Amino acid sequence: MWNEPYLETCCRSALHRLVLSGAVGRPPGLKDGPCLARLATMGLACQRADSRFEPTPDGTRRHDAEIVRTPRR
Repeated sequence: MWNEPYLETCCRSALHRLVLSGAVGRPPGLKDGPCLARLATMGLACQRADSRFEPTPDGTRRHDAEIVRTPRR
C-alpha cells in the first residue's frame, strides 16, 4: 500500500532540482518557490537561515526511491 504523500509533477521536478543543487541550495522567489514551500511542509525540504532551500534526509531518500529509481529487469 502506498503510504507516502502524493507529489505533483511540478513538485517532483522541484525536488529533483533541489537535490541537484547540492550544498548551494535553491533560492526563494523562483518559479518553483511554491513547490519548495510545499516540500518543506511535507518534511522533504527545509529553508535555511539564508532563505535558501535544501533537501532533508527524507527528501533525498524520496528522490532516490521515486525519481532516480532504477528500472526492474
